[in-house]
Amino acid sequence: MTVVVLFILHWTFAVFIQSSFHHRYASHRMYSMPQVTERIFHLLAWLVQGPSYLSPRAYALLHREHHAYSDTPKDPHSPIIIPNPLRMMWHTKDCYQAHVEGRSTPEPRFLIGIPEWRAVERIASTWPSRIVLGAGYAVLYLWVSPALWLFLLLAPAIMLMGPLQGGIVNWCGHRWGYRNFPTRDASRNTLPVDFVTGGELFQNNHHAASGRVNFAFRSFEIDTTYWVLRVLDRLRVIRIGPPAELPAAA
Repeated sequence: MTVVVLFILHWTFAVFIQSSFHHRYASHRMYSMPQVTERIFHLLAWLVQGPSYLSPRAYALLHREHHAYSDTPKDPHSPIIIPNPLRMMWHTKDCYQAHVEGRSTPEPRFLIGIPEWRAVERIASTWPSRIVLGAGYAVLYLWVSPALWLFLLLAPAIMLMGPLQGGIVNWCGHRWGYRNFPTRDASRNTLPVDFVTGGELFQNNHHAASGRVNFAFRSFEIDTTYWVLRVLDRLRVIRIGPPAELPAAA
């Protein structure tokens, strides 16, 4: 069905933007790129996330706090501390919104090197922007959907795509899966080949070596976002730095 193909393409592109730009670039600076390319990524994030747009600045602050306080009471999204997934996501939303609205006081170390485009972030985070883009996506999906029930089934994921992708990673990546490294938190690798969230579900690998752009470690693990970034690096769109050293596997 056309609507299913559209949804898969939309989900995959949104996952790539969130994994590559929000996470690996804004939060960790795993690679570099010219300012014009950075601005293009900002605009793509606004366009592809649409009604569920996530500010790269607020995302980066939230994620840096997560690494510093993983699975402790100061972690903004830990299923170990908040075992109800809806409550965990609501708490994450509150922490995120505080960063967006300037009601938080981040530690100075979390503010270093975060890419910002305040004008775009302010507009993209407004309700008029979310409503307009949400309506645009609704019209597009309704146009290609063969039945109203199918659109209604997909609608929550379409309208909440950014937070939903983050919720899947934060919940599953600290609850289910295997561990390669004896980290201090409960991080796990949920999928050996992660097409669902673009490599984000290699949480144990990532927490063990948070500066490494390739989240996969073992021969059977495949991080799809990393391989796209490798192509962009070969095309000189971005520049990936030397890989960070990994600790010994468990």
